[in-house]
Amino acid sequence: MEPDLIRHKLKEFFGYDTFKGDQEEVITHVMGGGDAFVLMPTGGGKSLCYQLPALLMEGTAIVVSPLIALMKNQVDLMRGFDAGAGSVAHFLNSSLSRLQIEEVRSDLLAGRTKLLYVAPESLSKEENVSFLQEVKISFYAIDEAHCISEWGHDFRPEYRNIRDMVNRIGRAPIIALTATATPKVQSDILKNLRIQDAKVFKSSFNRSNLYYEVRDKVEAEKDIIRYIKQNPGKSGIIYCLSRKKVEELAELLCINGISALPYHAGLDAKTRAENQDKFLSEDVYVIVATIAFGMGIDKPDVRFVIHYDIPKSIESYYQETGRAGRDGLEGHCIAYYSYKDVQKLEKFMQGKPVSEQEINKQLLSEVTAYAESSQCRRKLLLNYFGEDYTADNCHCCDNCVHPKEMFDGREEMKLVLQLVESLPEHFKIDHLANVLAGVSNSIIKSYKHDKLKFFGAGAAHSDKFWCTVIHQGLIAHLLAKEIEKYGLIYATEQGRQFLKEPWPLMLVEDRAFSNGTDDEDDEELSAASAAERNGGGAGDPMLLSMLKDLRKNLAKRLKLQPWVIFGDPSLEDMATMYPVTFDELKNCQGVGEGKAHKFGEEFISLIKKYVEENDIIRPDDFVLKSAPNKSANKIFIIQSIDRRMSLEDIAEAKGLDMDELLTEIEAIVASGMKLNLDYYIEENLDSDIVDEIYDYFRNEATSDDVNQAIQALGSDYYEEEVRLVRLKFLCEIAS
Repeated sequence: MEPDLIRHKLKEFFGYDTFKGDQEEVITHVMGGGDAFVLMPTGGGKSLCYQLPALLMEGTAIVVSPLIALMKNQVDLMRGFDAGAGSVAHFLNSSLSRLQIEEVRSDLLAGRTKLLYVAPESLSKEENVSFLQEVKISFYAIDEAHCISEWGHDFRPEYRNIRDMVNRIGRAPIIALTATATPKVQSDILKNLRIQDAKVFKSSFNRSNLYYEVRDKVEAEKDIIRYIKQNPGKSGIIYCLSRKKVEELAELLCINGISALPYHAGLDAKTRAENQDKFLSEDVYVIVATIAFGMGIDKPDVRFVIHYDIPKSIESYYQETGRAGRDGLEGHCIAYYSYKDVQKLEKFMQGKPVSEQEINKQLLSEVTAYAESSQCRRKLLLNYFGEDYTADNCHCCDNCVHPKEMFDGREEMKLVLQLVESLPEHFKIDHLANVLAGVSNSIIKSYKHDKLKFFGAGAAHSDKFWCTVIHQGLIAHLLAKEIEKYGLIYATEQGRQFLKEPWPLMLVEDRAFSNGTDDEDDEELSAASAAERNGGGAGDPMLLSMLKDLRKNLAKRLKLQPWVIFGDPSLEDMATMYPVTFDELKNCQGVGEGKAHKFGEEFISLIKKYVEENDIIRPDDFVLKSAPNKSANKIFIIQSIDRRMSLEDIAEAKGLDMDELLTEIEAIVASGMKLNLDYYIEENLDSDIVDEIYDYFRNEATSDDVNQAIQALGSDYYEEEVRLVRLKFLCEIAS
């Protein structure tokens, strides 16, 4: 097909005037019947490389894809491009009914379907293999091809069988596509698919619009909330390693006034789909997720990607950060790092096969080196994928924007190279570093390396320092890794030249990080912090007195009880933190969005004036609102009330009795969240009773204490009724 016609079809089907990068060359090659390996960074336009030729070629293209959600997304997209033709693209997987499967097969046999998305498991089924033998196949597209390799960040054993299935169904050109592949992974993909002669199309991995940053994992939750509040209205993804942390962090964000939803494989398919759609349609701006979220999701305006936990590999990190700034505009990538996180990941490896442990240890060591390094992060990332970044300063990472002092490290590098060249066998980085630092352990003793002349030759520095030197030697191409042998180090020809005649070599020491805390420690710290705020003094006594006077006067004007406006803990926080904006006020204990805007203006004005007149230096930090009890139930309860589910059904779904459920709802409301329970109250409570209780809390109560209310109202009122109406009152008036 002529190039002009291909470009015309590009405009007709996809609305683009020009191709991006290697797209046109890839498409022309595939349409010419050649095998191809396409390595493009996230957002580089991989999908178009198989979508357009599939539409133009005779027959059906088989697209192997790992995720059902991704397939559906892609199929919907293709149907939209083809003027709404519902048969142009289909997916075949376990989510389809028998009737739906028959419809797919009918369209395929009739030649109406140009793209068929299948999971590798579906491709392996005997019934599907037999059926597809009857279909004319234009080519096979293997998406997320890194899943083939054990060295890839998302290895899936089923991907190993794809070539055998291709041979059984009928040979046709193969195009393998991935956004992340080291030279080792690339080699694995080509070898396993038996397309070693395939033409390789490799785009630059440099995402110049992304800012990379690693932060010490100290009060990470508070730091995340502060960052998001400083960037209002921007979409972002926060990645956590565990489902439990996803739930907890999503809850914490909601409590602190940030619209967020969780996403992980433990949620049912309907909830996952709903949460994903809400994020894509900007009903919520933040998704807290495990790595189950994001693969193939095309949301171009994600402005930040945060890793609450350090990822397991550089490839995972690159893939996940690549979801930021796909429109070419700014993207901020923040990773939190602590030594304890690394220990946790190492602990997870125990009990796995030795070969798998070795691979995972090597991948983790690369992540650790990246996190702790003071070198340009762009240079480190690109080097990992076999690409050189030659600029001295990228001006778009924390290490380049805030550079550390450098030193001439030629003597240190010379010592490393002399050690490597003196050994008859090759060893890993940590082993070499231990030898130079004089650290004796069982492995060093077993090789008798504690007897070497180089043992302890660099004892003036730590083993960590020598790891840093070796990593920088790799970037400078003085050293290299044997990727087939779990990262063993050897000297390059350039390294041997350096030994003969060393040249100036500017190096930089790595950063030091905190140990971090376990989740249990986090809970203890939160509890201690809350206890300190509740009983540990009332801040500025003069300001507190003025705030109480203001509350009293305002209560009189509005004909409300003082506690309804702000409780004492809220005033004590104000007298400690000196909030002078609505956002700062909302971070005080017991102050939600509604209460801040309803009652806050005069309090802010008073505090601002007091701060100015008394030259108060305000604290830089804010008080982090925390849930009274961490519970995975909370998000479910909030969402269920939004959907107007009966409280009995909500309680049953979570295995709670009504008392326990009301306790959970009270905790949610106490944390500043407003809930609308009118639908339930109107259906289940007498309106006169509601009015009586409501009136009591509005006009008579000196606090929101339920027992006091029951004593005052009399024995005709049930505790459950009082609690429900109290919740209604707190949400409408006191929040």
